[in-house]
Amino acid sequence: MKSTLRTLAFTGLTGVAALFSSAAHAVEIEYWQYFFDARVSAMEQLIEGFQAENPDITVKMTHFPYADYRTKVAAAIPAGEGPDVVQLFYGWLNDYKEAQLIQPLPAADFPVSEIDESFFPMVQAMKEGDNYWALPTAVRSLALFYNKRLFDDAGIDGPPATLDELVETAKKLTAVDGAGNITQVGITAGMNAQDHHWFREVLVRQMGGDPYSDDYKTVNYNTEAGQKALDFYVGLAKEHKVTAFGFMDEPQAAFKAGRAGMHIDGSFRIGSLDKTRGLKWGVAELPVGPDGTQSNYSSYWVNAITSKAEGEKYDASVKFMKYITSDDAMQVWLDVVGELPAKPSVGLTEANANDEVFGPFIRGLAYAHTTKFVNESGQRQALMDMVSRMDIEGQSAADAIAIAAEEEQKILDDYYK
Repeated sequence: MKSTLRTLAFTGLTGVAALFSSAAHAVEIEYWQYFFDARVSAMEQLIEGFQAENPDITVKMTHFPYADYRTKVAAAIPAGEGPDVVQLFYGWLNDYKEAQLIQPLPAADFPVSEIDESFFPMVQAMKEGDNYWALPTAVRSLALFYNKRLFDDAGIDGPPATLDELVETAKKLTAVDGAGNITQVGITAGMNAQDHHWFREVLVRQMGGDPYSDDYKTVNYNTEAGQKALDFYVGLAKEHKVTAFGFMDEPQAAFKAGRAGMHIDGSFRIGSLDKTRGLKWGVAELPVGPDGTQSNYSSYWVNAITSKAEGEKYDASVKFMKYITSDDAMQVWLDVVGELPAKPSVGLTEANANDEVFGPFIRGLAYAHTTKFVNESGQRQALMDMVSRMDIEGQSAADAIAIAAEEEQKILDDYYK
């Protein structure tokens, strides 16, 4: 009896010792992303699932406002602090590599050939030689959001399929006050939002041009096609008067407030629109060009292992990276955030591709292009200034686009030299 008790006591102590040993050797890694409520919710779910499968690893998530995010990351990692796994916009990759903030993913765990085959092609911009530097959980494309209530009030059956129909539909949705001021826009407009992508990768191509050449190292929109695209875009406000630049400051704010009939935005907007009380909205693929050309823009945020991660933190980070880029994680991200799975095996399932909300975005990936930015904010600013010169100063499309092309080319040349 005493022997049995001693055995049980020893067993119990061993179990307690093992528990404390496990706790003592638990690895904690940090994950950083910018704050967007749906993204935070999705990552909380993924972290919970990962920790259940890996009880010896704890993941601490930290998030910051978007405006402060890059500064915080750039300051923390060189000081040996901050994230072990970090989320970054695909257009920032070169900056993060040059600043030695991230390290390549191990080829043994992330084989290049396997990733090339299993992910959508635009992800290959993250590849260099025998390694990928980062991978997304989700990708984005653009689509046309429309206010179903305003469409019904205007007697419009459905969203426009062509650019000409877009203009005519927008006219029916535009409202003005007694002084002629627009109180409701037919379609939002603003290069500060997603319209600079719509202009580059959609309108320029639909007018018969290519926005860039030489693997996005040479600006190529200062052409007749580019001028047509710019005339169409600015003409929405100046000629057709179906919108106003700067209306309610942000295009998405006008749509959320029910003061815009149509709005071009990314799939990431789905989560926040779902939470907007009283807003009844639908989604359609982007209208085709004059000759029926379809085009779209795709972007994505990626996850990368930072240069701070070493030893057991590095090993834990590799495991976490594999988990958050898995098929299951991509479905969670789609359901919670509304961003599209980065793998066709998830995105192109019959249920997802034909979904009333997700479907137009997912189908748009088939003809989407990804701009290889070297300085997205600077390149966006060049187009914002281009539109302002036409809208405020009355400059011609030919002059405005020539200046923008020169400014953006300088940004590219300064980087690549």
